Amino acid sequence: MIQETIVTSQNAEGLVHIAPMGIHIDGDRFIILPFRPSTTLDNILATGSAVLNYCDDVRVFAGCLTGRRDWPVQPAEKVQGSVLVGALAHTELVLDSVEDDATRPKLFCKAVYTVNHAPFQGFNRAQFSVLEAAILISRLQWLPPEKIATEIAYLKIGFEKTAGPRELEAWQWLMVVIDAHQGRSS
Repeated sequence: MIQETIVTSQNAEGLVHIAPMGIHIDGDRFIILPFRPSTTLDNILATGSAVLNYCDDVRVFAGCLTGRRDWPVQPAEKVQGSVLVGALAHTELVLDSVEDDATRPKLFCKAVYTVNHAPFQGFNRAQFSVLEAAILISRLQWLPPEKIATEIAYLKIGFEKTAGPRELEAWQWLMVVIDAHQGRSS
């Protein structure tokens, strides 16, 4: 199973890095697969820890992919790391082992602390659309323009029916990046 989360990590000096990532879950193991080069990879290898933040504010996902990484954090409880202030829940991880790879190493982690902060009220279709568009943004260099246009057109259907202020803001950030990639002005 893959869960879309926000991974917070920090370097040895305490500088926090926030990144959206699909985390693989296999039983009680959490597998983080960052592509090289990666600040998340460097930080986890340096400190042996990370925090998974379960968040329903899709602006964090879209923001991280469009240069907006300054989200409020607070210290983690059990590991060297930080928790997103707006997280509904978080899981603190320690690095257990590494399966090295030149392109995408596997970081096998175990949970040492999990806590819920607020109830999850469910996603609307606009939130789903923003998450999927954010994933597209992370793959723009590999996808043909027609695939991007087709996906965005489909995602807009649910987005336009259910978006609130947060989703509208996140979507706008993502569309600016897509338009710039495709050589259009927004």
